[in-house]
Amino acid sequence: MHLGFNKDVHDLKRLAGHIKEAQPDIICFTGDIVDSYAEDLTESVPVLAGLSAPLGKYAILGNHDYKNTELLTRLLNEAGFRVLRNQSYLVKQGGASIAVTGLDDMLHGKPDPQAALKDVPEGVFTLLMMHEPDYADTVEAYPFHLQLSGHSHGGQIRLPFVGAAYTPYGSNKYISGLYYTDKKRMPVYVNRGFGETYMPLRFMCRPELTIFTLRRA
Repeated sequence: MHLGFNKDVHDLKRLAGHIKEAQPDIICFTGDIVDSYAEDLTESVPVLAGLSAPLGKYAILGNHDYKNTELLTRLLNEAGFRVLRNQSYLVKQGGASIAVTGLDDMLHGKPDPQAALKDVPEGVFTLLMMHEPDYADTVEAYPFHLQLSGHSHGGQIRLPFVGAAYTPYGSNKYISGLYYTDKKRMPVYVNRGFGETYMPLRFMCRPELTIFTLRRA
């Protein structure tokens, strides 16, 4: 979302309206909640608190979220989000379970897939939230089944016949949309995000709210 840079509570209200229309079972925020300062989330807490998801609301931290992780985590908790930092949460319904896992940021944190999975039973479908998409090539060695990422903004500025003019470190291989890792063929989805950073504009790269339907194989 990158709140505090070209996006504020008024923009977030529009996004929240679209999320409510979708009536999701689970909501996942894959980092960079704010652009720089945790305080920029304060005004939006009631908006996020108004989002409903019967199987939970989950968030991880992105590289822009590390100036005051304690405050940002507290504000997200107040909004009803479970912030996962090398942690997993078992979602149970109708006698079945899936795990939602969140890793620490690759650039400013210490991602630990092994620690995150320690309480996940063997064979449980595990959805991974990891801010930097290229980390998928590391975690495909672990029993994750789907990785959701952000970070790249899809390039934010895209050029005809060229694609993304620039992407940050950690999203040079997986930039926008659906990919599969080379060895395990684990699906990796990279969301273009809602906010902007460095430049208050996008070109040929619209903001994105992604809706997934997971079905038993």
